[in-house]
Amino acid sequence: MSKSLIITEKPSVAGDIAKALGGFKKGKDYYENEKYLISWAIGHLFELAVPTSMKAQDKWDMKKLPIMPPEFELAPAEKMGGRVNVLRKLIKDKNVLDIINACDAGREGELIFRYIIQYAGTKKPIKRLWLQSMTPEAIRDGFDRLRTDAEMQPLASAARSRNEADWLVGINATRAFTLRLSGGRGSTVTSLGRVQTPTLTIIVDRERKILEFKPRELHEIIGKFRAAAGEYAGRWFDEPFKKDETESERTQRLLSRLQLNLPDAEQRLDAVNGSLWDEHRAAPRLWHGEIADAIQRKCSGKQGVVELEEKKPTTQVAPQLYDLTTLQREANNRFGLSAKRTLQIAQALYEKHKAITYPRTDSRALPEDYLPTVRSTLTKIDNPFARKVLDNNWVKPNKRIFNDAKVGDHFAIIPTGAVSPSLDDYERKVFDLIARRFVAVFFPPAQYENTTRITRVEGEAFKTEGKILVAPGWLEVYGREAAGDKPEENLPPVRQGERVATISVEI
Repeated sequence: MSKSLIITEKPSVAGDIAKALGGFKKGKDYYENEKYLISWAIGHLFELAVPTSMKAQDKWDMKKLPIMPPEFELAPAEKMGGRVNVLRKLIKDKNVLDIINACDAGREGELIFRYIIQYAGTKKPIKRLWLQSMTPEAIRDGFDRLRTDAEMQPLASAARSRNEADWLVGINATRAFTLRLSGGRGSTVTSLGRVQTPTLTIIVDRERKILEFKPRELHEIIGKFRAAAGEYAGRWFDEPFKKDETESERTQRLLSRLQLNLPDAEQRLDAVNGSLWDEHRAAPRLWHGEIADAIQRKCSGKQGVVELEEKKPTTQVAPQLYDLTTLQREANNRFGLSAKRTLQIAQALYEKHKAITYPRTDSRALPEDYLPTVRSTLTKIDNPFARKVLDNNWVKPNKRIFNDAKVGDHFAIIPTGAVSPSLDDYERKVFDLIARRFVAVFFPPAQYENTTRITRVEGEAFKTEGKILVAPGWLEVYGREAAGDKPEENLPPVRQGERVATISVEI
């Protein structure tokens, strides 16, 4: 009886598909029912190898470089021969009519499958199962909408090209540098790669900058003022400051205005006295204690006047949905998780718990026809904020959320609605990040009132900035109330032109 052979990337996925489709018996190397055989790879089964015709060139010799095969051969990876033989036997089985690629829906999954097919030497028809989540419903839906082999050829070509580029750069650059650095002996391998070498360059450049940095003392001046309605603080700033003005020119300008004489002022700006890079320069920062002292003396005990009192309403929309990179960054900031660990957790949430959609995505948007699915998922999330989104009908077409142009092979990471009681502590934390972000993105923007106040004392300007949260909007999902972000941001009201007492001026 003719059957379709389903090949997955790992055994656990084969088990999930068997459960979702039903009626399977499990053998040693595959699952079987009346319609399908399901077997699995164990990640990458093959490595690229130098073709037999080029074996004479496969030597550590500068004269043999570059090695540029017109086509590549495959060799089973170490300890993968048994699994390769199982799959090749199933592929060649006369009862197998066609093959369904159920490896992970992405470039790496496509490559794993294509190399299996290439090594088996089969011409049998191929179909593609493309899953965004691992719930039984999503798996069954995926089998109802299998993609054609022709649709997958661009991804297959991209996967091969990337892998072959890695191989070519790696083998040629590694051998060339090793031989050159070791004088032709090649005793200690210097590994280079298409990705690793530029990445290491970024790290080395940053490390050099850190090592070159020399601490330098800087001074900032904070004034504290008393108005009729209460006290507030302001930070002195150099009003004429411009980035294109050198620090030497700025120093001379300030010395002249304050009538100070510092003969060694320019010399003290020299790099031997501490790093002073362009990124360090800012209007409130002073690099000479004498200048800061002079401003402090000038302003202490003197009356100030509120020269500017400007209030502007602003809004802040919720952050976009997570892709893998932003999820990794947030998990690191919040929980100290490495990028690798976050990916492992997300992969477990996807494969083991079926709680989130496919995590290896670079998209932060959802398909434009996904509104019904979003509403359905929100009904399965047990928190009052999800219900509030539904009650207020906030799931509406919105290009910032639903945008086909910003969805590639996969869409943003969102919950599936499946609830798993067996999440460990970190899985629960990462899932909570994803679930809150998913709910929050549909809430209205947070509304703020931004205040900028300039207090002038003896001609010197002190800036005070405040930000008051008027309506929390999406911040409500994160437990924020309609209050200032920080106590000092709730400024006492003043009138423009009001005179204020200078309580203190501190450096």
